[in-house]
Amino acid sequence: MKMTFAKRIIAIAAVGLLSTGAVMAQEKASTLDQLLDQVKKGKFAESADQRKREAEFRRQKANQASLLAQAKQVKRNEENRSARLEKQYETNEVVVDQRRQALQERLGSLKELFGHLTSAAGDLRANMDDSIVSAQYADRSAFLDDLIEKMNSATQLPTIDEIQQLWYETQREIVEGGKVVKFNGLVIKPNGDKAEQPVVRIGTYNLISDGKYLSYKNGKMEELVRQPENYLAAAAALEGADKGFTKAGLDPTGPTGGSYLAALINSPGIVERWHQGSLVGYIISGVGVFAILLALWRLLVLTGVSSKVSSQLKADKANTNNPLGRILKVAEDNPTLDGETLELKLEEAVLKERPAIESGLQLLKIISAVAPLLGLLGTVTGMIVTFQAITIFGAGDPKAMAGGISGALVTTVLGLVVAIPTVLMHTLVNGRAQRVLHILDEQSAGIIAENVEAK
Repeated sequence: MKMTFAKRIIAIAAVGLLSTGAVMAQEKASTLDQLLDQVKKGKFAESADQRKREAEFRRQKANQASLLAQAKQVKRNEENRSARLEKQYETNEVVVDQRRQALQERLGSLKELFGHLTSAAGDLRANMDDSIVSAQYADRSAFLDDLIEKMNSATQLPTIDEIQQLWYETQREIVEGGKVVKFNGLVIKPNGDKAEQPVVRIGTYNLISDGKYLSYKNGKMEELVRQPENYLAAAAALEGADKGFTKAGLDPTGPTGGSYLAALINSPGIVERWHQGSLVGYIISGVGVFAILLALWRLLVLTGVSSKVSSQLKADKANTNNPLGRILKVAEDNPTLDGETLELKLEEAVLKERPAIESGLQLLKIISAVAPLLGLLGTVTGMIVTFQAITIFGAGDPKAMAGGISGALVTTVLGLVVAIPTVLMHTLVNGRAQRVLHILDEQSAGIIAENVEAK
């Protein structure tokens, strides 16, 4: 029983020590008396902490009452201030209405004038934003924003100086449109570099610098990536001229955005159009080059042969360096043959000479017939690709569709460009060949006639 009572006391003391963990953490009891003493100290410490927390709570409660009183006072002050501001606002509204009415009465017929001035200022601002004159005279339209705001305001009026400035800028835009002037400006190159260099302004149409045309957008002068090659020489001449009249190309649509120049420089050149023919176009071009070289070579050969044949006609003795001489040599080598046998011999000699004379003619004829067919093949395949693209992306962009069809027709043009000269060259070369063959046939017939008469 004693042991059980002791265990209970120890358990109760342990619970007390757990609730006051600070004391147990510092010391360990070895006897029941020490344990009882530690429990007592923990109870006293807990009571002291409790009293301290209660005192802090009372203090914060007193502070909260003070803060609540201050907040109520601030609220009353702000409500009073709001009432005063509302009263002042109502008073100001009455004053503003009175002054607005007085302003409208004083304006009278000036309302219509200000309407016209506002319209003129708006149009001038739009023109100045896009005009290349602004490249030389920057920030011209800054005052127009203030002027338009004043004329649209119910409490402000424009000054006489501002109206005169509007008139001056309108007149200056007209006058500058008829001048060709040079000034220094910042030019942006196609690679992104910037350079301060002389710029020539042709009225309100074009800007030229370093022999190149410039564009003016968002207050920046940029050198065009693609240039109108046919007009660059004239542009350089104008830039270097000091006086007098100089021919130069200008864009008549320059004041409205320069759409004509944009269309001109965006049009593909001959080389670009040739590349649009793609693989079929390259094949046609190769065949055409081969046909021209073959025709020129055969023309040179036949010209030499014709010259030697003409010399042989004047000679008394056969020369084997030409077809006619070789045929005459056959007749000289067989003087005793009868007419029929000699005729067969001479026909055989002419037949031997004919392939060398007519060499390449058949190939030229085939090329002249095949080139248009290759062009048609390229056009058909190009149209198939174009319509496939239309099937996928739709026909919402007519320019893209027209560009595809234009590229497809390039091969047809290439085929005709190859076929037409090839036909002409074939006709010319064939004429030379037929002349030589005619002389051979004529001389053979003459030799046979002489032989028959001699017999």
